[in-house]
This record gives sequence, structure tokens and C-alpha cells, in this order.
Amino acid sequence: MRGAERSAGARGVKCSPAAATTAAAAMALLHSRRFFAAPRLAAAASRASSWWSHVEMGPPDPILGVTEAYKRDTNSKKMNLGVGAYRDDNGKPYVLNCVRKAEAMIASKKMDKEYLPIGGLADFTRASAELALGENSEAFKSGRYVTVQGISGTGSLRIGANFLQRFFKASRDVYLPKPSWGNHTPIFRDAGMQLQAYRYYDPKTCSLDFSGAMDDISKIPEKSIILLHACAHNPTGVDPRQEQWKELAATVKKRNLLVYFDMAYQGFASGDINRDAWAVRYFIEQGINIVLSQSFAKNMGLYGERAGAFTVICSDADEAKRVESQLKILIRPMYSNPPVNGARIASMILNTPDLRKEWLTEVKGMADRIISMRTQLVSNLKKEGSSHNWQHITDQIGMFCFTGLKPEQVERLIKEFSVYMTKDGRISVAGVTSSNVGYLAHAIHQVTK
Repeated sequence: MRGAERSAGARGVKCSPAAATTAAAAMALLHSRRFFAAPRLAAAASRASSWWSHVEMGPPDPILGVTEAYKRDTNSKKMNLGVGAYRDDNGKPYVLNCVRKAEAMIASKKMDKEYLPIGGLADFTRASAELALGENSEAFKSGRYVTVQGISGTGSLRIGANFLQRFFKASRDVYLPKPSWGNHTPIFRDAGMQLQAYRYYDPKTCSLDFSGAMDDISKIPEKSIILLHACAHNPTGVDPRQEQWKELAATVKKRNLLVYFDMAYQGFASGDINRDAWAVRYFIEQGINIVLSQSFAKNMGLYGERAGAFTVICSDADEAKRVESQLKILIRPMYSNPPVNGARIASMILNTPDLRKEWLTEVKGMADRIISMRTQLVSNLKKEGSSHNWQHITDQIGMFCFTGLKPEQVERLIKEFSVYMTKDGRISVAGVTSSNVGYLAHAIHQVTK
């Protein structure tokens, strides 16, 4: 007798064969569900005890968030003024002609794809140092410097931060201007340095708070590290004048501070590579042995190629060799060696006279377009009838402009006019064109009148 029949018989109930079959099937289904449920419960328990269950969702990047919101907007007049990348007057990404020519020359040579040395492409690092320091620089000609290739500006800054963490024994404090590029803080913090700040920007005047900066810098403990933007301060676009740089250099020298220059915009700021490197060169001439990060993202448009450099000015050539050996030891476990293509392009441009000449013309053209957009924006604001003083827009320099707009005004620009920017009112002037500058001026006037 089957189990179902025995069970029914025990209760004194006669069970038909069909009913017995149904009962058996039900029992089988019950057992199968238990069988399949067990792995699911085990999987759930496994997830609950995951190694990474404690990891919280990180906050979105503020600039990438602006871009995502811009992409979702269907307004035909929408503007993205958040991203720090150059656009031509049609609002399109721009590849320099000298870059195209350099790429063609490289392709014709049919070069291999072997690893670069740990310190990078020698022709590139030497040309980068010469570009920053100047061909007549005593430090450059005497060889009392070392330059290694980095992964654009960010990677070069991180090499420097790690080097300071390991070898700068006097202090862990890095003083940043307030405000500074948002990535400066995590770069130095994640390398184990301590972040401090000095006054730099005056939001009331939308200009340099020079007296505040000098007061703070004069009180920085001796042998601390101070970061300075060589030109086109990001995010404010506010730079010291040469006379002010001289006062800053004197104070820095008196306080015996280690200067870390970040130069991401040489040539791109004013259109003149020598003018934009003036502060770096002046400090060295004053006997201040700086460290320096460079990027070729903006001034050559090599954003995705990640071409950059990190330089240390030393007391003599022997010290430079020792520093270089330790930089290589730092770089090796980070990424072994840098990417080759961007360095080849930049090196070809810097070391080929005709290409270098064309690059200088093109980088000035980019800078001039941005300067022109600043002028046109102020002119259009006046045409709109704005009574505000917008002179800071033309006084500032480089890709970015601190407009002085308040967060609630920025919110209105986004919601009512589809003009996207970060909440602090910073705009990328590279996103402004002759066809949309009037619309931007109208929108700004509407939220500020």
C-alpha cells in the first residue's frame, strides 16, 4: 500500500487510487520547494555576510552630475558649462592641427608598442622641463632638476604627493588656496598628507584677496608645503599680478616653505607660454627650489592621452639623480610605467620646430577665443540692461570663471533656462560660443535683476 493510502487507512478513510496519486504529487512538490528554497536561503545568507556589505554608496561627482542632467534635458537651447574641456565656436571638441600632424608622423615611423622606462619618454620629459623652466634657465642648463612623466596632471600631482609623504620629513601639512581645484584635497589626503588652507578668493569682489592671502601665508609654520596655481587658477580664474607674485615669493622664502606649483594651463591661460610660466621661473630665480606638476590636457587638447610631468628642482645634479632614483621606486608599484602615445605626440610637437610654431599659434587661438567670450558675455549683459558690475568676468583668466552667482540663482538657470553649471557658480567659458553667448547673458540677467 502506498504512503498516502496507509495514512488515509490509519484514519479509517478509504482513499481512491486517484486521490492517492494526487496526495503523493503534492508531497513531492512540497519536498521540491524545500529543496530549491535551501540554496536561495544560503545565497541570501552569503550576501548578508559579504566582505563588502559595509561599503556605502559614494556621492556622485558634482561635475559629472551636471553633465548627466544636461544629457537628459530636451531643451534645444541647453548649455553645459560644467565640463573643463575646450570647445570650438561651434561647441564641438577640438583636435589641434599640430596634433593630427604629429600623429601622422608617428604612424609613418611604424613605432613599436614596447614599455616606456619607469620615468617615461626621455625626449618628452626633457622638453616638458624646458617648456616650464625656460631654455635659458640655470636650473635646466645645469641639470639640477629631475622630470618624470606622469599620467596627466592628476597623476603627476599624485606622484608628487607620494614623494612628499615619503621624503619630506619637516611637515605633513599642505596649504591649499581657498578655494582650490576639488581634486587637490583627495590627491594629497589619500597620499597621507594633512590639508590646511589659506585665504585666496574674495567672493564679495570676485577677485583675489591678496591681503588675506599674504596675512595667512606669513603665519604658515616654517617648512610647511604650500600649493600655488601657476596660472589660470582653478576654479576662480583669479591670478596674482607679477608685482603680487614677487611679494608672495618673498614671504614664501622668508617662511622657508616648500612650494608645489600646479601648472595645468601653460599657454592656454594668456596665449603666451612664457607669461603663463612667469611665476614658476621667478620663484626659481629667487633661489626657491620648487616642485612642479604639468598637464598637456588643456594646452594641447590631449585630454584622453593622459600626458603630464612632475619636476623637482634640486640643489645640484647629484641630488637630482638621487631624487630620480626614488621617484622611480615610487612609480614602479603604482603603474610600472606611463602610457606612450600622448608623450610621443607632445614630444613630437615640442621638439619639431614647425609643429611647435603651429602649436603656439593654435594654443593662442584657443586662449583668445575664451578671452573673446568673456568680453562678449559682459557686453551682452550690458545690452540686457544689467546694472551689476561684471568686470570680474574679463579680469579673470583661463578656462573657468567664478561668476559670483548664488546657488539659488544657479538653480533657476538650470530649471528655467537649461543652463548647467556647478552650484558654486563656476562656468567653463570654453562652453560659451558666439551663437549662445547672448542666450547665456539673457538667462543670467533674468536671475540676477
